[in-house]
Amino acid sequence: MQIRYLHTMVRVADLEKSIAFYELLGLKETRRTESDKGRFTLVFMAPEGQEECPVELTWNWDGDDGLPSDSRHFGHLAYAVENIYDLCAHLMRNGVTINRPPRDGRMAFVRSPDNISVELLQMGDPLPPAEPWASMGNTGHW
Repeated sequence: MQIRYLHTMVRVADLEKSIAFYELLGLKETRRTESDKGRFTLVFMAPEGQEECPVELTWNWDGDDGLPSDSRHFGHLAYAVENIYDLCAHLMRNGVTINRPPRDGRMAFVRSPDNISVELLQMGDPLPPAEPWASMGNTGHW
């Protein structure tokens, strides 16, 4: 039996806000499908050079009463990053809350505009502890 990973889908309430968030993480739009009949838009976003591993943003044009208020049942998306401190600082400068700061130089969590938990993991060995991260507490749920 052969199996191949395709993508992870998350439903979004505001397509443009969600695209902007994933762009802050470094993802780029790789493809888009719009369905007039189904009244939805699918936007696939992936890190450059990893187009085979996208996240699919699904936006229903007429709203989505089924969109959960807390997407913890989903689990989380996870991305390895080149420098976790630099990315977290970039996200904060752009208004993203760091729910679980990278105190250990290895792991952080943030949430998308649709409350999707996103884990950020330092590539390779953890970075040495550094401020403001080392003394920063958790904010909300992650």
